Amino acid sequence: MDNDISALLQRKESTQGLELRALHRITKLIGRAVDLDQTLASILRVLHDTMRMQRATLLLLDKNTQRLTIRASCGLTEEEELRGVYKPNEGVCGKIFLTKSPFVVPDIHSEPLFLNRTGSRPPLGKERLSFLGVPVLLKDVPVGVLSVDRLFGRDVSFEEDVRFLTVLATLIAQFITLHEEIKRKEAKLQEENRSLKAKLHSRHKGHFIIGHSKPMRDVYSIIEKIATSAVTVLLLGESGTGKELVARAVHESGGRRDKPFIKVNCAALPETLLESELFGHERGAFTGAHATRPGRFELADNGTIFLDEIGEMPLALQAKMLRVLQEKQFERIGGGKTMDVDVRIIAATNVGLEQAVEQGNFRADLYYRLNVVPIVLPPLRERLEDIPLLLNHFLSTSNQRNSKNLLLTSDLLDFLMDYPWPGNVREMQNIVERMVILAEGDRLTLSDLTPGVLAWRNGSGRLAVEQEVPLASAPAAAIEVQQPGRKSLHDIEKDEVEAALRRHGWVQVRAAKELGLTQRQIGYRIKKYGLSRLDTYR
Repeated sequence: MDNDISALLQRKESTQGLELRALHRITKLIGRAVDLDQTLASILRVLHDTMRMQRATLLLLDKNTQRLTIRASCGLTEEEELRGVYKPNEGVCGKIFLTKSPFVVPDIHSEPLFLNRTGSRPPLGKERLSFLGVPVLLKDVPVGVLSVDRLFGRDVSFEEDVRFLTVLATLIAQFITLHEEIKRKEAKLQEENRSLKAKLHSRHKGHFIIGHSKPMRDVYSIIEKIATSAVTVLLLGESGTGKELVARAVHESGGRRDKPFIKVNCAALPETLLESELFGHERGAFTGAHATRPGRFELADNGTIFLDEIGEMPLALQAKMLRVLQEKQFERIGGGKTMDVDVRIIAATNVGLEQAVEQGNFRADLYYRLNVVPIVLPPLRERLEDIPLLLNHFLSTSNQRNSKNLLLTSDLLDFLMDYPWPGNVREMQNIVERMVILAEGDRLTLSDLTPGVLAWRNGSGRLAVEQEVPLASAPAAAIEVQQPGRKSLHDIEKDEVEAALRRHGWVQVRAAKELGLTQRQIGYRIKKYGLSRLDTYR
């Protein structure tokens, strides 16, 4: 009797030692875990190696199919794993799942609930094969079943193994919870990363769009909405507002980002050369055509073509452009073969195309085909809160480019905040670059500005109209700003606009032409100064 008790105690101590060794190995696995499936499979191998359990499976509930499927196993082939699929109320595993309670089958051959769906157990054997299963619970909600097979003798306690498996199921549940939390955080970080990339993806590629003002946020919103489509885009705005930067941002935000982005300035070439540039030519098509040359549309196939200053395109060429837009087809000059292309078209203009259509300088049908999604880029004077950001960016990049470390004085910053920026962002970039290159001290002051820009401060500024050249060298007639005690620039501009409107009977197109403004620009000033034809008769 004493010998039997002693042997039992020794076996108990031996079993507890094995359990502790197994738990130690399993906690080390979980502590180093990265891959969920691989770690779960390793945990089940510990059961086989340390606890001498023949087979082990972990079934988890698939949320899509609402079936218990084998997520990890030891002692099963891939084919056997695939067969191990159960409804939550089916067989022994279903019973464990629904009741959230352990279940022991002392002999699988005599248990009708035991389905042996995997086919991994022998149909008959001399030794008794037992099955133990415990639920895997997350906050008392069943998410799976942990089960093992082992050969049982009279000296083996079911209770000890159930207790051990319950502890292990708790560890597995905590590991799954940790893994899901990591996945959620990774998804959140990836989403935040995508969001940041969407805002900053251009910065290191030479076309960073800077600004957080309301007008610029509206521009970003449109870019985001059209990014995944191939819709034609028309960029509108004064010169220097960054239309090419926005065109690149539209291109790189969509699925064509890895394809060509081809730029063509429609105002830079005469009509004959522009047609060849766009559509290409065959050898001998005209004098000087010594070889066949593909056009920009061919080069942009599957990508994006940016047609800058589309309003300057000759009428004769506009008909061919319309065909490319409608049918995605064209022929090279001197060629008879029809070329098919898949190109996203982004056009830009700093002139009022509606006015050009009215004057017969631009085809109405082409205008409507281009004007699918218009994006109006605000002039710099309408996004004042972006001026410090832009100044800091241009000063930083210019300092780096010229190996300097210059700073702006507060007087210069105040001046630049009030300056009307007729040349917009392009003018700012040029002004900052010039000041950095020519500066002699370690700070930029008002004296570093060009005489033309300082003239605005000194009382001889110009009407803030759209110009291609810097204000200092603009050929347009200057409107003299009176000295202190006289009218301000604001009042002079208002009087000039109102006088022009009166001279032309309040026909905005004619008044705008006299002042060198577009129809949209004069409309903006009429609204800005609250001008009304009724005021003339009061």
